[in-house]
Amino acid sequence: MKLEFLGAAHEVTGSCHYLEIGDKKLCVDIGMEQGRDLFENQEIPVTPADLDYILLTHAHIDHTGLLPMLYARGFRGRVFTTKATADLSSIMLRDSAHIQQFEAEWRNRKAQRAGGEQYIPLYTMEDALGAVRLLVPCEYDHRITLCEEVTIRFTDVGHLLGSASIEVFATEGDQHRTIVFSGDLGNVNKPILRNLSYTQSADFVVMESTYGDRYHGEAPDYVGELADIIEKTFERGGNVVIPAFAVGRTQELLYFIRQIKEQQLIRTNSDFEVYVDSPLAVEATNIFGKNVESCFDDEARALVQKGINPIGFPGLKLSITSDDSKAINLEQKPKVIISASGMCEAGRIRHHLKHNLWRKESTIVFVGYQSVGTLGRSLLEGTDSVKLFGETIEVKAEIVKISGISSHADKKGLLDWVRGFQERPPVQVFVVHGEDHVCDSFAGCIREELGIEASAPYSGSIFDLIGGQYEYEAPPVYAKKKDSARKRALDVFGRLVAAGERLLAVIRRNEGLSNKETAKFTDQINALCDKWDR
Repeated sequence: MKLEFLGAAHEVTGSCHYLEIGDKKLCVDIGMEQGRDLFENQEIPVTPADLDYILLTHAHIDHTGLLPMLYARGFRGRVFTTKATADLSSIMLRDSAHIQQFEAEWRNRKAQRAGGEQYIPLYTMEDALGAVRLLVPCEYDHRITLCEEVTIRFTDVGHLLGSASIEVFATEGDQHRTIVFSGDLGNVNKPILRNLSYTQSADFVVMESTYGDRYHGEAPDYVGELADIIEKTFERGGNVVIPAFAVGRTQELLYFIRQIKEQQLIRTNSDFEVYVDSPLAVEATNIFGKNVESCFDDEARALVQKGINPIGFPGLKLSITSDDSKAINLEQKPKVIISASGMCEAGRIRHHLKHNLWRKESTIVFVGYQSVGTLGRSLLEGTDSVKLFGETIEVKAEIVKISGISSHADKKGLLDWVRGFQERPPVQVFVVHGEDHVCDSFAGCIREELGIEASAPYSGSIFDLIGGQYEYEAPPVYAKKKDSARKRALDVFGRLVAAGERLLAVIRRNEGLSNKETAKFTDQINALCDKWDR
């Protein structure tokens, strides 16, 4: 029985952990890296076709985004997650595939003109749709038996609609271990969603540390602060542009703006319009409405029961098509624009930045974490200019961050969650999903303040869950800049190799076929080999 750390080890994105329990092989999360890649991540140590299960803590792409890639490389196991996460993942993975294919088309048009290499997307829409078909929706707080060796349970942690920590009850021979994966832990007293629930017992815990070195402080007056920014920007005749994650943060902002309008806090242009420019955000908002009873807090549920939409109001405009999006910047009246992605790395937000960054009248408002290496982080750190769509844009707009609007627990919240293991505290905590120095400092904090053994493993480290010690402690391997064209070519060939590995896995699983069926299968394989064996 072993646990291997792969992604989000001393980094904030790309979460992925691998478990072997008896002869069963599974991953907890399979996330895409976003922003700068500081360390080299190890690959899953088995072929995707040999993975039995994947467990997802929540729908954010840095926890789910490589699932279609695994599908493309032969994974056909089941993917267990909560019902709301399954719904959100369905739209988010399709959106991710759309963005990648759109980028590939754009790059290939440029490459064709310049005689360059073809750009191959990481995965296609067909891969995303195939991955979505593998999702198995589950309820909170129910034990789900995957097989004789593995039982799991999802617990609401209030980070995102459907987000969960996952208890894995593992059995190997006469040995039993409980491994708890925190996922991303939610901040307290957020709008719409319930506060997190605690887990009572564990042998080992793998937990995030995004804000493991800081406190959010007293809860700010989000409504008052946002209203003040909108009023001052409208007085200057500018637009308020808010880069926001389409799922979660956008819905929270709508909740606050509904209150601003309800309380009539804006004097200049009091009937202002708010544009949500993201088809994904529109779909996600509909999914929020379908999960009121299982995920909403008491206040939001009470509004729904009174017939009030917590995230709807007069003047709300939903932008779906590209023509809708383009029309927003033709409208001269000051307005609020909420668009994805939240870190400004892709999507329609980049068009709105192009139209507003150079305007001293406008304000760009950041309401969430910005990873190192992202455009959002660069703007927050005071860059003078940025390059968008091949054009250099001077930054003259006011850049503002509303502190405290975080879907992540702060240091106190993280420590409180570990303290929550009242029935049986863990013997060891593994700290992941934090910036390099934060993982180490928070692990030290757990040791000193809670008296629990804690460490921050690097990618490739392997822990023996029965022996209770590291089988291998990997050193940090810093990522090197890669030739992107060569890497993409290798990725394409890698898919071919993965297809061959999947074929081998299928052959092994078909041991015991009748002689007639085995001979037929063999002839088909040989015919394929004859065609390509040059």
